[in-house]
Amino acid sequence: MRGRVVLLLLLLLTAVPAIAQEGQFLSEAEAPHAVFPDADAVTRTDVDVTPALRDAVSARLDGMRASLWESRWVIFRAARGSTVLGHAIVVEEIGKHRPITFVVGLRPDGRVADVAVMAYREPYGGEIRSARFLSQYHDKGPGDAVRPYRDIRNVAGATLSVEAASRAVKKAQAVAAALGLTT
Repeated sequence: MRGRVVLLLLLLLTAVPAIAQEGQFLSEAEAPHAVFPDADAVTRTDVDVTPALRDAVSARLDGMRASLWESRWVIFRAARGSTVLGHAIVVEEIGKHRPITFVVGLRPDGRVADVAVMAYREPYGGEIRSARFLSQYHDKGPGDAVRPYRDIRNVAGATLSVEAASRAVKKAQAVAAALGLTT
């Protein structure tokens, strides 16, 4: 009996870190402030994804295979006073098995201001939520490479999540360009 209790406790202890990685970390209302903390005005726009828009975004991905399954993209215009800081774009990318929801803040020139994970649905790889990991994307422009092991430091055991983060950044930049939000 005691052996079974010890075995059960060991199983629970190994499962807790996996369960703790999953979760909803930002609401849509919180998302633009996570990537543009200095914004004092935020305007939300929902953009329906039409076949023409999907094609325009795909053409700007330069061969990167980002998922384009969303039926709409939520885009926030962030400003401080009369100065537009940029746009926060909510996108999803597949991790190993399930989608990861990101908000990518892009300055008017298309460079990354910040990235945050809104929802993580995988049992492993949640380390990509860390500021240390996500800071690697700061100031990356649409023409900059974001390849794991080359341009972006990988996270052990989270290669597919790292790839998803890179695709999310590139997809957000392509969405912004296709909509004329960046120069």
